[in-house]
Amino acid sequence: MGMLRSDIVISGGSYAGLTLALALAKTLGPEIAITVIDRQVVPTGRDVRAFAISAGPRHMLDVLGIWPKVRDEAQEVLEIQLTDSPLEAGVRPVLLTYDNTLENGEPASFIVPNEALATALENAADAEPAIQILRPAEATGFTEGDPFLRVHLADGRSIETSLLVAADGRRSRLREAAGIKCIGWSYDQIGIVTQVAHELPHNGRAIQHFLPGGPFAILPLRGNRSCITWSEDAVRAREILAYDDEAFLAEVDKRFAGRYGRLTLAGPRASWPLEMHLARRYVGHGFALVGDTAHGVHPIAGQGLNLAFRDIAALTECVAEAVRVGLTPGDSSALERYEQWRRFDSGLSAATFDALNRLFSNDMTLVRSAREAGLALVDRIPALKRIFVSEAAGLSGELPRLLRGELA
Repeated sequence: MGMLRSDIVISGGSYAGLTLALALAKTLGPEIAITVIDRQVVPTGRDVRAFAISAGPRHMLDVLGIWPKVRDEAQEVLEIQLTDSPLEAGVRPVLLTYDNTLENGEPASFIVPNEALATALENAADAEPAIQILRPAEATGFTEGDPFLRVHLADGRSIETSLLVAADGRRSRLREAAGIKCIGWSYDQIGIVTQVAHELPHNGRAIQHFLPGGPFAILPLRGNRSCITWSEDAVRAREILAYDDEAFLAEVDKRFAGRYGRLTLAGPRASWPLEMHLARRYVGHGFALVGDTAHGVHPIAGQGLNLAFRDIAALTECVAEAVRVGLTPGDSSALERYEQWRRFDSGLSAATFDALNRLFSNDMTLVRSAREAGLALVDRIPALKRIFVSEAAGLSGELPRLLRGELA
């Protein structure tokens, strides 16, 4: 079979892989050839998931030309409410409410349907001259060389490249081929997602109910609709998922606690087991990990894709700076800088979300009382709320240029 050649190869044609390809193409120009290896997994049904896109990543999507394509379907989040009570509680008092806007009036986050973002990314990548997409194709491994790597495809072909980026998900074959181990564990929880239509407007409000089985998030969509992202005890989740639509909706309605009036299902349900993992290394010789391949976090804060976008912005900047001074895209110093930039942040995020899930899924009376006191205290400190909003917006720390809305 033939040998192909590309300056940069990205394994994985989903959100992280396509966004990285576009970021590199826009930054480096048409002289750098980029190949995306896409397995082209055929969807089995409508994707009801939705992403919370923070302000920093939104700036990047804007400069890449993606945000204008999804803006009409994006719902701004203007307010966030947190509650903490047993499922059977007749009243769910709001313990913490905060305005989800930045000092310049910009919303700190938007909720974007997955299907809208996927379509926009695929169309933009297909139209970009510097990007070649091999689909269906799959990278099965690679061989190190000097100065190039050789990427092996399942159909027998190979690609010679200076930089190979694994964006092929939590069960990455390339991460395994590189000998990079992960630390992590599974939660005794299952994530459930669906969409509902409701009688009353949400007014741009996102709600997080902390329940003993796990957090139940109500994310506003355009119109009188919301996306439900629900973490539930694994045994109970399997029971709920086996219900017919009427009984399933009754479980959703119970967790809404009367908010937004009458509910109807507005899409199918989806589910997956929840886990956390963190790669011990993010880079190797001419090799880098991004997104879920590098880190998988609990969905309690809805930050999984935002962490991937931060990876993409940092890696793009490191690679661009190397290329501009005459080095190859896979230069070791550039990749080492990327790892230093991203590994601590993503590791801290994974640990924080893990701790929050364990804390708020604990139904002991003493622990619940302490949580309620803590949330009530935060609710009375506006400056602390602003810090939380800025952090969640992805605008704190050392920001890559793309997260500031500038090409790297």
